[in-house]
Amino acid sequence: MSGSLSITSATTDPALLDLPWHLPLEAWPNENIAALPKGISRHLVRFAHLAGHVVAIKETTAEMARGEYEMLRTLQRLEVPCVEPVAVITNRSDAEGDPLKPVLVTRHLRFSLPYRALFSQTLRPDTATRLVDALALLLVRLHIIGFFWGDVSLSNTLFRRDAGAFAAYLVDAETGKLYEGGLSNGQRENDLEIARVNIAGELLDLEAGGRVADELDPVRISNGIVDAYRSLWSELTGSESFSSAERWRINERVSRLNKLGFDIEELAIRTDAQGTTVRIQPKVVDAGHHQRRLLRLTGLDAGENQARRLLNDLDSYRASYGKGELDEEMVAHEWLVRVFEPVVRAIPSELRGKLEPAEVFHQLLEHRWFLAQKAGHDIPLAEAVASYINNVLRHRRDEATVIGPTTGTITTSIDVVPLDTSAVAVVDPDDEDDWRLKV
Repeated sequence: MSGSLSITSATTDPALLDLPWHLPLEAWPNENIAALPKGISRHLVRFAHLAGHVVAIKETTAEMARGEYEMLRTLQRLEVPCVEPVAVITNRSDAEGDPLKPVLVTRHLRFSLPYRALFSQTLRPDTATRLVDALALLLVRLHIIGFFWGDVSLSNTLFRRDAGAFAAYLVDAETGKLYEGGLSNGQRENDLEIARVNIAGELLDLEAGGRVADELDPVRISNGIVDAYRSLWSELTGSESFSSAERWRINERVSRLNKLGFDIEELAIRTDAQGTTVRIQPKVVDAGHHQRRLLRLTGLDAGENQARRLLNDLDSYRASYGKGELDEEMVAHEWLVRVFEPVVRAIPSELRGKLEPAEVFHQLLEHRWFLAQKAGHDIPLAEAVASYINNVLRHRRDEATVIGPTTGTITTSIDVVPLDTSAVAVVDPDDEDDWRLKV
């Protein structure tokens, strides 16, 4: 390596020095490259192996790389879902001493996929809607902390499965800016219009390539982010007035916010001069209500919807076994040891890259419910686990670090395997709904 390489990183991994920084990114050898699906980017982006994990490397300018690195670190401190910045590398040069472009290095988000890799042959309307809803939630969370994105799109977002829905993570913060005093309505509307136009363009591009279902309307789906965003923003930040005799509506409002996955750190409550009308308004709203409760009770770190589903199973366990009078933490520990951990341990090691444990547990609960519906009675957990592993999980592709399909041609296969003498499981490894049980 010629020249003086400069690495800026909060926690420098010595393995960074082993990568071929003296070569243009497009010329890196296959032994360094990880074959992962990637979205569309204005910059050259490649995935590389680094000390047992995968990083994304983006060629850009030194100023933009440093700015985005610091912004991603700030967003992480604010607990916004985004990729983890690893390093900024400048002063690159080739063997002849000619300068090479600086790069930004971020850690690949395990079990995440760009939107183009989340469907098989065609994108269906319900999947597109779920992606847009996830992006709307991410945009609201960013706007609440005063972050103006400036380039909202599906391509600048990664998605992880979250108990039947999707969780969205910011990937590209290149155009973003954080305002301490919060965003004006005009700034929020500008970001929202950028999102609407970009999503429409991305879906129209897929439509032109024959990659969406006939019934999918790109314009209608892209307009959906406006409705989803405004509804959520109003629920999270809007004021509400009611009679003083209806004080129960305060708890109702808090409960609705909790169901959306948000906590209230401060609630402004005012009455009029006569004391007949009460006005409430959330002041500080924090996302991750169910995630925090699950983490506090069990130590499990999961997506918000996954956490909600696991907590529902925990609460059902507590009720079913008459443990309602026992300490919640004690019951949670018992559930973890007797229910959750045995399921995770039952997954063969070669299948553990298919899905993250919380998503496996969610899908197992769905699978067990379908089996019980077919049989007309409850199915023992061990039987449901064996059926799920053999008839569903084995037929999925790995999502920890997905090897293909890329943004080019995507193929799919369907395996039909018997569940019992009167039912079959139809499994599409790449289908966004994961599986269907059909009689």
